[in-house]
Amino acid sequence: MQKILKFRYFFILLFLLGCGDKKPNKTPTGTSDASDTSTEINAQTKNKVIVFFGDSLTAGYQLDPQQAFPAIIQEKIDSLQWGYTVINAGLSGETTSGGLNRIDWILNQKTDVFILELGANDGLRGIPLSETKENLQSMIDIVQSRNEETRIILTGMQIPPNLGQEYTAEFSQIFITLAEENQLPLIPFLLEGVAGNPELNLADGIHPNIEGHRIVAGNVWKTLESVIRP
Repeated sequence: MQKILKFRYFFILLFLLGCGDKKPNKTPTGTSDASDTSTEINAQTKNKVIVFFGDSLTAGYQLDPQQAFPAIIQEKIDSLQWGYTVINAGLSGETTSGGLNRIDWILNQKTDVFILELGANDGLRGIPLSETKENLQSMIDIVQSRNEETRIILTGMQIPPNLGQEYTAEFSQIFITLAEENQLPLIPFLLEGVAGNPELNLADGIHPNIEGHRIVAGNVWKTLESVIRP
């Protein structure tokens, strides 16, 4: 029960991976009290805050929130008593342009570590690579401008070769290049060991199941641990 109370979520609306971009909103639909929630988090915990900012992979599509990989990370941190509160700011269907629209709202709360997990939906839709890279860089710049002490971690992503080998290769390179240019820690491939394995994904073949999320949490922890270790 303590873990459930400690683990705070910013689930806004859940959409299918691949649904249309959302129009810019100062406060996303259905979350009129979200700013109050942010205030409550900061008021009730002296812990540092880790924000997972992503799409349906972060949100834990079709799973109970406690089964998604951010919650598993929270359990790991709690077991070590490292004093961090994890916030799941994943939104199903989110693209980099959608993330750019809502990032200011998310950053209304204290953020010590910001994990940027966006881009998969861009790649699946064939959005121009230059646009995806520009949006990701803009989000990095915004986080740094709000608090230069916030640690940013970038998650690498890969996509199926449906749009051609050249697009696929250049897409995965975006994350490597951004991490190098901004000197950011990089999770090489979020879905390493999970993507393409039917036993670790839901029936859609895209979203990890419960066991898949446990493996994803391990992928994240390999990079996150060195950032937050006391």
